[in-house]
Amino acid sequence: MTNRMRVSGTLGKRLKESKVSPDAVLRQAGLPLGLFQQGKILLTTEEMFALYNAVEKISGDPGIGLKLGSDERPEHYSAIAIAALYTRSFRDAMERIARYKRLTGPQEIRIAERGKECAVEFLWLLAEKPEPLMLIDMCFAWAVSVGGRGTGHRINPLRVEFKRPTGNRRLYESHFRCPVTFGARHNRLIFRTEDMNQPFLTHNPELLELIAPQLDAELRQQQADDGIKPQVKTILKKLLAGHRPRLEDVARELGTSARTLQRRLLDEGMSFHSLVEEARRELAKHYLLQSSLELNETAYLLGYEDPNSFIRAFHRWEGASPGEWRSTRARNATVSIN
Repeated sequence: MTNRMRVSGTLGKRLKESKVSPDAVLRQAGLPLGLFQQGKILLTTEEMFALYNAVEKISGDPGIGLKLGSDERPEHYSAIAIAALYTRSFRDAMERIARYKRLTGPQEIRIAERGKECAVEFLWLLAEKPEPLMLIDMCFAWAVSVGGRGTGHRINPLRVEFKRPTGNRRLYESHFRCPVTFGARHNRLIFRTEDMNQPFLTHNPELLELIAPQLDAELRQQQADDGIKPQVKTILKKLLAGHRPRLEDVARELGTSARTLQRRLLDEGMSFHSLVEEARRELAKHYLLQSSLELNETAYLLGYEDPNSFIRAFHRWEGASPGEWRSTRARNATVSIN
């Protein structure tokens, strides 16, 4: 999966309207001053995070993400958002957005229903650092805005869950008009299932038929360019924590059958087992270099039942134990700095 995130070309204009200097933001983020004049703005996940962290810092406004995400002017809507508004219901809209979100970069919208509740979660698949708080705020406010515009009336979440420590509770509860939980395990919007099923007054099958085929064609081309291997490995890395994903699990995420996925892997000369091993190996090195996790925690995150199984596998991959490998990399880094 290519690490390129597409940023809205209207962001610079919207910052000015919010009394935030685009140039000051770009300088703070360490990005080119002419960025907002580009026809198509593409950033790495790291650069995009730097951009939105800079917006939050320069604005000095804890509600800036909510304001940007609630902008409902049609001229600021992307083709994906417009297509979503032409669908039958709020649920259809979010599922359509989740499907096409891959066109904007390595991001995923995960929708999970349990009983009378439906959770919506935004994930950045190649992020190595925590996502900016204002970016989460903006995504959440935007999702609520889409629901309100489509149904013709505001849809309030049942609750909002933030991983961040408690802060600005009154601001968030006033905006989302629901209870807000801090210190949660995930950043999620929780809607009532019945609200997700509310019909859209903006439903227009004829216009949807004009837009959707082009987006579907772009999505197919992107998937063809990427090949099946990076797609499978990205999903495996997401699913690995705590268990070993099955072929059926990955096929479900890709929206295909296990038999079709197996055939595509064989056609490209690879096996599902080999991709699981590659994903584990890459994640193992990432965890060892980027975190202070204990070996048993790392083993769990890689889907191993015990640390010894992980140690044996790592020695097979790298010819050294995880501890030896990490110590060698740390010494090399020190030498290169000196």
